[in-house]
Amino acid sequence: MKRAKDLFPTVCDFGTLYESFRRARRGKRYREYALAFEADLEENLLGLREELIGGTYRPSPYRVFTIRDPKRRRIAAPSFRDRVVHHAFCSAVEPFFERGYIHDSYACRLGKGTHRALDRCQEYARRFPYVLQCDVRRYFASIDHTILKGAIARRIADRRVLRLADTVLDHAPFDREGAPGYFPGDDLFSPLDLRRGIPIGSLTSQLFANLYLDRLDHFVKEELRVHGYLRYMDDFLLFGESKSLLSDWREKVRRFLERLRLELHPGKQQIFPVRNGVPFLGFHIFPNRRLLKRENIRRFVKRMRALRRAIRSGWRSEGDYRTSLLAWIGHAMHGDTWRLRTALLGAMAPAFGGG
Repeated sequence: MKRAKDLFPTVCDFGTLYESFRRARRGKRYREYALAFEADLEENLLGLREELIGGTYRPSPYRVFTIRDPKRRRIAAPSFRDRVVHHAFCSAVEPFFERGYIHDSYACRLGKGTHRALDRCQEYARRFPYVLQCDVRRYFASIDHTILKGAIARRIADRRVLRLADTVLDHAPFDREGAPGYFPGDDLFSPLDLRRGIPIGSLTSQLFANLYLDRLDHFVKEELRVHGYLRYMDDFLLFGESKSLLSDWREKVRRFLERLRLELHPGKQQIFPVRNGVPFLGFHIFPNRRLLKRENIRRFVKRMRALRRAIRSGWRSEGDYRTSLLAWIGHAMHGDTWRLRTALLGAMAPAFGGG
């Protein structure tokens, strides 16, 4: 694959930075930090451009916090100024990453996404009797920076863009807690010497994490020659004609992942008949129907109750409630959920009146 050159002028072009500002502002237009940046917009964008061109750009400290949705996650949020740079960087390099992706990689890609992944999963569930469901253990915390930088350099030849990628990676907080330790060929100090982990909560992290497993995609499709395969970030499915075939593929995938210093999650590498339903992206996918997972419904109800309390306290508006409710319904419509949606709408309709 031909590597991309001369991308840096695009990254630091004033028009690119302005459009990146607009993207970074989406959904956050009235936040204090967005308003502060916009108050001196031209000066801030010109200042960023000057730093990028001069090679003096350095990211600000991330804001780190923990959420439970439903499991505990450590989130690292970049400053608004750095988000503008992230958008500019991603807009320049993403098309060249995209050229090498397989068709059935669905995360963080224009024209792909959750619902198309669900469609593809159901298509394969109709064609194959068995499925191997896999998940990478502590994926974001396990990503090796040296391997990742090599993957970026295989697509990008522009040295200044590569230096910017290094700057973004090297200044981001990394959390390797719980990440796998030793792999074949390691010495005693290998896990301590290697820099691993990228933060959840950053646009560049999503881009890099999707790229990191692209080598797995090509291994599965081109060397194992698996016809029924799809991946959404670190969740991936292999469909096949027999349990023994899938078991053989699982072992080969496990060994391949060692090259990337990754491990399969010990509790999420199951082989089972598709007639039992494939749990994937919040749904149970059967050959002829889709059901929402109960935990998805419980989280939605809990979130909406919290929103109603926030409305009564004056922290949120009825418009926020409507937006959240309609977004979830739009997602739920991709399953066989007519009765569920009718019941929930009936139960929650009073909130549209401010209750």
